Amino acid sequence: DIETFTTDWQGITLSVTYEPSGRWPVAHLQVRAIRPERARLPITETGYRSHFLDQAELDARDGPLAYVQAWLAAAAESPEWREYLEESRQGSLF
Repeated sequence: DIETFTTDWQGITLSVTYEPSGRWPVAHLQVRAIRPERARLPITETGYRSHFLDQAELDARDGPLAYVQAWLAAAAESPEWREYLEESRQGSLF
């Protein structure tokens, strides 16, 4: 049973696909930037990320959308993402 959701994160439209495992307590998430297509995210430079995680971890975050939003928020606090945003605002001379 694959479920697909659409959500927005900081002006980027995302497709989130959730697939629970029928046999093991594992879930598979796929996150795609669809507008703008392939937009860089703090969890991927290519606009696509496939991620396997324990189903209990997903359930603790109240489902796939809440998990992805929390994951993005946490990753957006990284020095690498902050540096990317700063460089994006300023442009580069090199």
